[in-house]
Amino acid sequence: MVGTIIGSGIFLVPQEMMRAVGHSSLVYLAWITGGLLSLFGAMTYAELAARMPQAGGEYVYIRRAYGDLPAFLYMWTWFAVAKPASIATVTIGLARTLALFPSLRWLDNIAIVTPIPLAWSQLFAISMTWLMTGLNYIGVRRAANFQLVFTWLKVVLVLVIAITCFASAHGLAANFGTVFAGAEGGFAGFMVALIAALWAYDGWNDLNMVAGEVRNPERNVPLALLLGVGIVGFLYISVNAAIQYMLPAVTVAASPRPAVTAVSVVLGATGATLVTAGMALSIFVTLNGTIMSGARIPFAAARDGLFFKKVAELSPRYGTPAPSLVLQASLSTLLLLAVGRFQQLFELAIFAEWLFYMIATSTIFVHRRRATEETAATFRMWGYPILPGLFIIAAAVLLIYSYQSNLRSSLLGTGFIIAGVPLFFFFKRTAKP
Repeated sequence: MVGTIIGSGIFLVPQEMMRAVGHSSLVYLAWITGGLLSLFGAMTYAELAARMPQAGGEYVYIRRAYGDLPAFLYMWTWFAVAKPASIATVTIGLARTLALFPSLRWLDNIAIVTPIPLAWSQLFAISMTWLMTGLNYIGVRRAANFQLVFTWLKVVLVLVIAITCFASAHGLAANFGTVFAGAEGGFAGFMVALIAALWAYDGWNDLNMVAGEVRNPERNVPLALLLGVGIVGFLYISVNAAIQYMLPAVTVAASPRPAVTAVSVVLGATGATLVTAGMALSIFVTLNGTIMSGARIPFAAARDGLFFKKVAELSPRYGTPAPSLVLQASLSTLLLLAVGRFQQLFELAIFAEWLFYMIATSTIFVHRRRATEETAATFRMWGYPILPGLFIIAAAVLLIYSYQSNLRSSLLGTGFIIAGVPLFFFFKRTAKP
């Protein structure tokens, strides 16, 4: 959970948040609101996982609550758009971060001019996609061990950044009261900051997708969801506080990598290198978790006869959904060859993700109503029905704002979803009774 959630977001979004709201108190309000919304979603997913601890996560919850068509559209959107775009975004982000090192600046250069112009960063991103796919191909335990070891390193590094800043004589508590006068402000500004915070928290749902491969999932998945979001929230607020302790609001708003700037004040070039390495490590570990979880969704749909039968097969040697992993990596590669721009890839994923977060969360009301003694959950979320209701309302507001502010990307995402309807009837017609 922690390793998948913490990527590059905490190192990058403080600038965007400060430029949006202009004051540290509103930045913290966005972090806290985003953390609470993520926690509400995670609590709902914890109960759903306890009721239905199978591979596929949201696909399983939607199918059992609303039927085959909504579940297929979820799978199709995640398979064709959201996960490939997410993987491509993470790998391009890794390449961009590594290019900050002088010895790796060649990653920003053009590698191939014809027939398709390709940068070295795109080729590097493709190679990282296949490297981590290969790790997941040879076993979920190997991938999980990798995740565990490097997550510990990531957490230690984040804590070192916070402690280094707070222990420095260069920091000023007065910085928390400074203002960036050029902020967008108002409701629109707060929504920009909230979306940035939610992007940094994104990934809390990935564990549910591999619930079928977790030991004692009825207990361990809810525990990991709640503890994971709590730990991430603490680390995020700590780092953000450390950045603002070192830098006034104007400097935070002007720096594309505020964490690097803050540590550089204390440690100079060594600090910049340390934080940049930490960013690269964070992104790399996030990539592993993203690939691990994404392949389980088409696998679950194929097992139910709603996708190509081949995708439901497991590797006879490793017991992993090998065809699904290969297909996911292939789609991510095509997207990297076709697009390659970070912002385009990010906008392609964000709308579809939050639409289905909202739909999957709403299934808790259906599953509670239908529950019998045999299907009763070993974990029941606190605050039902208020907390899932608040999450659904917040997701709806976010989607409306997303449509207004990113109309082209939102319409493109909607078009991808609708394109899945004829495919659904094709698979239903060709599926064996």
